[in-house]
Amino acid sequence: MSLPITAERRLLTEAEFGLVARSHYPDVCGMPKPELVEIARRLRAFRDKARDVGRGRRREMRGKAEPRGAAPARDESGLSLKKQVFASALKRVNKEIGRHDAALRRPAQGEIARRALEMKQARRLRHHPSAGCTARTGMRPMGHDGATAGVDPRQAGSVSQATRDSQARRDG
Repeated sequence: MSLPITAERRLLTEAEFGLVARSHYPDVCGMPKPELVEIARRLRAFRDKARDVGRGRRREMRGKAEPRGAAPARDESGLSLKKQVFASALKRVNKEIGRHDAALRRPAQGEIARRALEMKQARRLRHHPSAGCTARTGMRPMGHDGATAGVDPRQAGSVSQATRDSQARRDG
């Protein structure tokens, strides 16, 4: 969950807030990529520092580490909020860096048109696939074993003749 800018101003030092303020929407869009990369590097350092100090304070509260100051740490909620502010600022900057990279990857309209023309011209070339087997010297004889169905050749047409005769009787 993001915090309002007034809460960010209250949590952060002046230098930290100046850096986080540059990561907000209208300002971050107009920056060149090298500046965005530098801001991301500094935000990452601030976030890591807040994370490490918060982790140390939690260890002090649990009794696993010696207190670093005059009084033992009582609470680290401010540091976790600070870390959230830096993390959300870093997320915004990284997203803008990603937009810069995507704009560079996107091909220009002229390149797209040239590629389409090349594809169209390549389609115009005639492409005749192989016809497969052809007769040339004649068809090869199919070898078969000579076995036929055991029907007498004189009887082969008798079924059709019987059908023809019965149809003639009905019509007739």
